[in-house]
Amino acid sequence: MTEERITEVETPSGNVHTTHTVVESDRRGGGSGWLIAIVLILAVLVGGYFLMQGTNASANKDNAIAGAANDVGDAAQKVGNAAENAVKKLDDGN
Repeated sequence: MTEERITEVETPSGNVHTTHTVVESDRRGGGSGWLIAIVLILAVLVGGYFLMQGTNASANKDNAIAGAANDVGDAAQKVGNAAENAVKKLDDGN
């Protein structure tokens, strides 16, 4: 884009000085806007990845706790059955 500037300055004595300037400007950026956009997109992707990993770790921990609770419940059931069988054997022996 080309811009033409004409400046006129009048001195107190009445003399007029005219300056003629032509300015050519190129509005292209240096690509820094694209670089910032790419960095922001990468930051969002990395943040999302770590967020998903944290969510998966939490779900795995919850599943492990539930599995352990089921195992404890099964073991308690077996102990109860064994105690019941022992009582039956004592009753049958009398």
